[in-house]
Amino acid sequence: MSNQDWLARSRQAVWHPCTQMKRHEALPLVPIARAEGVWLTDFDGKRYLDAVSSWWVNLFGHGHPAIKAAIKDQLDSLEHVMLAGFTHRPVIELSERLGKLTGLGHAFYGSDGASATEIALKMSFHYWQNSGRPGKMRFLSLENSYHGETVGALAVTDVPLFSSTYAPLLKAGTRVPTPDARQARDGETAEDVARRAARALENVLAKQADSIAALIVEPLVQGAAGMAMYHPAYLEEARRLCDRYQVHLIADEIAVGFGRTGTLFACEQAGIRPDFLCLSKGITGGFLPLSCVLTTDGVYQAFYHDEVARGFLHSHSYTGNALACRAALAVLDLFEQEDVLARNREKAAHFSTLLAPLRAHPQVRQFRQQGMIWAFEVETTRGDFAMAFFSAMLQRGCLVRPIGNTVYFMPPYVIEAEEMALLCQATLDTLDELQHSGQWPERATPPLP
Repeated sequence: MSNQDWLARSRQAVWHPCTQMKRHEALPLVPIARAEGVWLTDFDGKRYLDAVSSWWVNLFGHGHPAIKAAIKDQLDSLEHVMLAGFTHRPVIELSERLGKLTGLGHAFYGSDGASATEIALKMSFHYWQNSGRPGKMRFLSLENSYHGETVGALAVTDVPLFSSTYAPLLKAGTRVPTPDARQARDGETAEDVARRAARALENVLAKQADSIAALIVEPLVQGAAGMAMYHPAYLEEARRLCDRYQVHLIADEIAVGFGRTGTLFACEQAGIRPDFLCLSKGITGGFLPLSCVLTTDGVYQAFYHDEVARGFLHSHSYTGNALACRAALAVLDLFEQEDVLARNREKAAHFSTLLAPLRAHPQVRQFRQQGMIWAFEVETTRGDFAMAFFSAMLQRGCLVRPIGNTVYFMPPYVIEAEEMALLCQATLDTLDELQHSGQWPERATPPLP
């Protein structure tokens, strides 16, 4: 069957996520038949460079043989068993290894990032209930934060496009200033911005700590805020302040964990350990849904009791799925065996040099890089910039989804120099085309999520 056949069937049967479906009357869906490495291939044989790792999940390229082999091997023994009252080898081994890597233990599993956020928020709230401090039931989050789209996660998400419709359903939290380095005033460094934001956080905690359960942050990079990058000094100060005022620190590393920022976990760059660590996306290399929340022994002990209601009774049917855990173990093996972090540091330095023409482009502002993430703003008056750029890049065989006027690259780690150069040239050509072409009319449309 051709692309057009699959397009028609998908529009008829599938409600696609994070999408105004009416847009697909003008901008066709892209049906993918197969994938390998950094490349996606449609049913007509056209290839697309996956510069966003299929929503930030794919670490080692599509179809990586070691991860495939691990899943196939696991299929011969156990595909899934409920984790309530039962256990199995992959979930035990994965929990042990994550505990050693993070200094946190007793892994609790879900199926996606928003589920991990919900788990961490509920655990923090319940911890304070079990500890005799029921007044600590509110949450702090950063301006422009994103932590998922379930009801609890939306309450700590500060992206109106996602949250405003559901405001009546949400338990309102408190926003504190972002340490986003783009907000530097004249003469300020990224560290200055971080410490200024930390002082604002302290002002809130000093007045409200008795009612606050936790502060939740995306360490080093706020993804949906337009890849807002900030100095690790903010995390250092947040850890110190949370300790001082007896507030939990939740690190949402769903997007930035597993090497994206240059270290295995972003918190390592600040030398801190959070009270809760949320993981998902890259944990299985992009093969299967899985999320995990790791926490401290102190939190775990607050739930360990004869009374059933004091236990953490949250559950998901596919919690700790054996196939997904086995894929995650294969991912950890790759990090250990192939010195991935060191190789990524070399690649990132080289790729940043390759991208120098983009940094110098007259429409580009705030070019920045953190680990294997690159981002910049495009100066434009086009209300439809994100959709127009996305469409034009697809025509050039590249999958890039801007966030408003922010263009970013978060490719699989296996991308090579010639592929990065191709991506750079396609971006330069697209910027020039959108600047001069009248093909896309000026109109105000919401940003592409």
